Amino acid sequence: GFKLASKTSPAPHCCEKNVGGCGPVRGRGLATAWVQTPPYASHLLRLSSPSITSMSDTSQLEENNAEQKSKMWNVDDFQAQAKRDTEIAMQHDLKAIIDTAPADQKNMMQKEMKGFSKLFSRYIENKGSAINWNKIQPLPTGAIRNYQDIKVQESSISRDILDKLVVLKLNGGLGTSMGCTGPKSIITVHTNATFLDLTIQQIEYLNDKYNASVPLSRYPRINSNNLHPVANKYDDHHDCWYPPGHGDTYAAFSNSGLLEKFLKEGKRYVFISNIDNLGAVVDLTNPPDGERCDFVMEVTDKTRSDVKGGTLISYEDKLRLLEIAQVPKDHVDEFKSIKKFQIFNTNNIWIDMKAIHELCENEALDMEIIVNNKITEDTGIPVIQLETAIGAAIKCFNGAHGINVPRCRFLPVKKTSDLLLVMSNLYTLKCGTLEMNPARSFPTVPLIKLGDDFKKVRDFARRFQNIPDILELHHLTVSGDVTFGKNVTLKGTVIIIANFGERIDIPSGAVLENKIVTGNLRIMEH
Repeated sequence: GFKLASKTSPAPHCCEKNVGGCGPVRGRGLATAWVQTPPYASHLLRLSSPSITSMSDTSQLEENNAEQKSKMWNVDDFQAQAKRDTEIAMQHDLKAIIDTAPADQKNMMQKEMKGFSKLFSRYIENKGSAINWNKIQPLPTGAIRNYQDIKVQESSISRDILDKLVVLKLNGGLGTSMGCTGPKSIITVHTNATFLDLTIQQIEYLNDKYNASVPLSRYPRINSNNLHPVANKYDDHHDCWYPPGHGDTYAAFSNSGLLEKFLKEGKRYVFISNIDNLGAVVDLTNPPDGERCDFVMEVTDKTRSDVKGGTLISYEDKLRLLEIAQVPKDHVDEFKSIKKFQIFNTNNIWIDMKAIHELCENEALDMEIIVNNKITEDTGIPVIQLETAIGAAIKCFNGAHGINVPRCRFLPVKKTSDLLLVMSNLYTLKCGTLEMNPARSFPTVPLIKLGDDFKKVRDFARRFQNIPDILELHHLTVSGDVTFGKNVTLKGTVIIIANFGERIDIPSGAVLENKIVTGNLRIMEH
């Protein structure tokens, strides 16, 4: 709304860069008004009010008012102009940043900022992620195929098929939830092998077995207060930038020249997955013969631990990915329902690269915007990160569908409790792939809850002399200052609670089966 102040009162604080905040508005002979504008409003709205000198001027005043009203902008016009001004200001800022880039980086920087600029324009125009809940329809028959019905048999896999395949691993995860500051892919997960090591082993195994050859960006943060980029130049501190979300994969793949290079080499398909999903190995699945299918998303059955995961829906006669960030608040519980939405996206995706090339060339990729609000670590500035999800492009591809795959193809490591599972004897390693240890009697993995003292990888590593034997474990809860010695065995349900000021050291060689451990327990060296 409008906020009025007397001519002598101090003006409200205005933003340092002239976008958003406040603007002075002067009348003709009445007072100075300050108009509180939306963040994208950079221009000034001028109001004018004629002075009344006598009652005989009333009719003239009414005529003047009518004329003035016809000339004044309505709210829609004002907002439209404000949005245009904000976009122009952003273009100016981005050009200034590009101008500071080294000569050998300028071309790539221009491509990246072009993509960011389009994303920002869509955000300003409110063409982001709005979902009309009432338009969601049940998935049509055939939208989700069964893995067993279309799985390619081992004997039918040929060198020709694999020679057309590119494997692309999304390495964007920084492991911040586990206290990491670098790529999550360099965390050791099993038998001294990192995520990246296991991926390479998988590809080497395929190449050796089939005598094939499978070849193995950043956006500026936006100041929430004024909608200007936090960065001023190319080499500004990393806190001014963010990885744009894996929806940027398509543009990055095209801009790098790799997409065109692989197509010229005769490659046709790309398998994309998160590098921290240790179940995402090459396992070829094809649509029925003669059916064009440019995009396949692997989904799996939802459990109570997956209620926040994105799901596939039918929306406006297209298959579409629905993320929890897009769900209206009144329907979040419904979205989390396992009965209504029974599957979720694993982010294992197979795409025809020719289709990616066509969509990129025609600038026809349209993905919902995920608005991520953050606070910068160094300066404490509230910022906006505009991101997209790679699976959101499913609606842009012909013949897209999902495949309901076994749970073993979704083995992510998001927390240290996940890390404990994959590092344990619960899994064995075969050709870079983790497989459930046949010695385990149960088909499911144990439920593990580790407290805040185990949250960061370095603390996690310090508290285990080696990873316990958990082959017969059902449930483990650990809270407080707890450490584990060597060769500890955990069975059944084990709960270990060290209250504030207490410490529990589980001695080497200990076997805990269906136990609750509390209080103090320390083993001292002498």
